[in-house]
Amino acid sequence: MNAIEERLQSELRTTRERLRHLGLGVMVEEVPGVVGEDAALTDTADVGRANEEREMSCAGWSRLVDRAGRLAHALDRLAEGAYGVCEECEEPINPRRLDAIPEATTCVRCQDRLERWARQRVVAHPRRNGSDA
Repeated sequence: MNAIEERLQSELRTTRERLRHLGLGVMVEEVPGVVGEDAALTDTADVGRANEEREMSCAGWSRLVDRAGRLAHALDRLAEGAYGVCEECEEPINPRRLDAIPEATTCVRCQDRLERWARQRVVAHPRRNGSDA
């Protein structure tokens, strides 16, 4: 196993461990006023904080799941001999970028272009707020 594979495996193990930790916390944790019939919170600020904490946990969970998928994909690309090559332009990804983000599959130039495109799509097609007015 080479150094890149070791790092990717290590990052994936760490991410999976964090997911396990978060998952158990979400399953076992009872948030008063939010979960269960006999919730005893009477302060709406406490209910709001509890809801916010749950949302943050879910957002963290989602980011970790996404990262685990990207790390697994990077390991697949490494096995195929494609690790470090941009999926968009097929040019080498700068090693400094890979040091910072080992699961990166695009070079900085292509990533910037993809992010600009995504922002433009959001502006051009904003989500409706549940009404057709």
